Amino acid sequence: MAAPVSWRRLVYSVYTPAVAGVFTRISDRLFRARDRRGGSSMLLLAPLLAEADPAPRHVSRPTGSAGAQGTDGLCTHFRWMAEHVPAFRVPGTHIHILTSPDQFYQTMKARIKTAKRRVVLASLYLGTGQLEQDLVDCMEEALQHSQENNPDLKVSVLLDYTRGSRGQVNSRTMLLPLLQRFSSQMRVSLYHTPDLRGLLRLLVPQRFNETIGVQHIKVYLFDDSIIISGANLSDSYFTNRQDRYVLLENCREVADFFSDLVEAVGDVSLQLQPDNSVSMLDGMVHPYKGNRQDFSAVARKRIMEVVNTAHVRQQLLNRSEDSEDEGMSEGEEDTWVFPLVQMKPLGIQVDEQVTQRLLTDAEPDSTVFLTSGYFNLTRAYMRLVLGAGPSYRILTASPEVNGFFGAKGVAGAIPAAYIHIARQFYNQVCRLDQQERVHLHEYHRQQWTFHAKGLWYYLQGQDRPCLTLIGSPNFGYRSVHRDLEAQIAIVTENEELQSQLQEEQEMLYQRSTEVSSSTFEQPDRHVKLWVKLVTPLIKNFF
Repeated sequence: MAAPVSWRRLVYSVYTPAVAGVFTRISDRLFRARDRRGGSSMLLLAPLLAEADPAPRHVSRPTGSAGAQGTDGLCTHFRWMAEHVPAFRVPGTHIHILTSPDQFYQTMKARIKTAKRRVVLASLYLGTGQLEQDLVDCMEEALQHSQENNPDLKVSVLLDYTRGSRGQVNSRTMLLPLLQRFSSQMRVSLYHTPDLRGLLRLLVPQRFNETIGVQHIKVYLFDDSIIISGANLSDSYFTNRQDRYVLLENCREVADFFSDLVEAVGDVSLQLQPDNSVSMLDGMVHPYKGNRQDFSAVARKRIMEVVNTAHVRQQLLNRSEDSEDEGMSEGEEDTWVFPLVQMKPLGIQVDEQVTQRLLTDAEPDSTVFLTSGYFNLTRAYMRLVLGAGPSYRILTASPEVNGFFGAKGVAGAIPAAYIHIARQFYNQVCRLDQQERVHLHEYHRQQWTFHAKGLWYYLQGQDRPCLTLIGSPNFGYRSVHRDLEAQIAIVTENEELQSQLQEEQEMLYQRSTEVSSSTFEQPDRHVKLWVKLVTPLIKNFF
């Protein structure tokens, strides 16, 4: 018999990249003496031009996981994740896959308008067009209605400082009217990476300063429901930029976790004031004026308190339910949600560790569909893909649907650089004679761009995926080493949810073509020599 809800609640309650690299080195030398005197730590960045290449830690598979067939024992097959992160049991019927930018946008607007207690939005930035203004108007409507009927509604927005402050009209100016009118109910936090400081901060142009590191989490929360996505709050993401989006409806514990996570990141961020100035909360270390190590230590402690508290709480809750319930009733809590956080500049690398083990443990006869708008696997991930294990179908943007296609200046070379990266990967697949196991696909869609990321995992003999990763990470250098990222792993025995995931995967891949050697012989795939030379820099910054 399943544990009653009352018991469950009782337990629960308890610039250019090259210039950036040069000034990093100069500033390190200039300010090293000052650091020893206890002053501000300047520019102690992770290596900008060379990626660390640690061999993934060998982990034995959990008992009973090898050769698992069907959906029987899926929770046992992936239970090792619960050793590292909180594990939330939810009904699969509460999870819905959104498939289009417009559905994502309309769902957000409707949920904001009807929110009673909280609206929490975490994104890289908020755009400045009419669609974005309509979204702000929805927040204003909800706050106005709250003041008249229920003053408990709180709105919290977390954005990246550098991207959100770009230009005269920007994310900050979009939100200032709300902050001025509803100051007691509204909070706007602007995360600033501790790696952008000193001479680097002064000299890297505004358009390029975000390449040093950003707040990249995409979480949109309304009361007890939440959308996890890779999409930003900008008009193209609402119209013709294909991404992924999952709605978890009435999943209070998951919503509480991400609300607490966004609040924690917000606490160590700059706070936007009604006069458009910014300040830190009392007792917090400034991200670029304060000591870099001190900031990272305080931020890591604050964020990991959220993760560890939820982890302990969910372990206690899940043990209590397991002791009273030998199995889950059909149609009830047949799905697990695991939040994965990656914030390497702060010393947090949970997502990297879990993703590496997931790829390490993947069975030889299983299939992994992996997609990224910017195909740039880290060396560790690439080694796992090319080494052995399952069949891989990897989907990435064709040059014309790359978000940088047609951009001016250095940014305009980025699609060509990704062509070069894809060709290097494909050549390596061929050299290792892995063409039958590893397939590369390109997404095509006229007048659209492609930003989808994540993976779908099919066990041997199954025609529906039992696991997906969805969120902000791209599996590349920036996602692992430079930015603040978050995604969720969903493991489900719910056949309807599995079907939704299968349809989502098929919808994306049906607009693709498989890459072959002839792909790179096409005239539009020619990559200039100078682009090839700067590709190592682009891999680390874009």
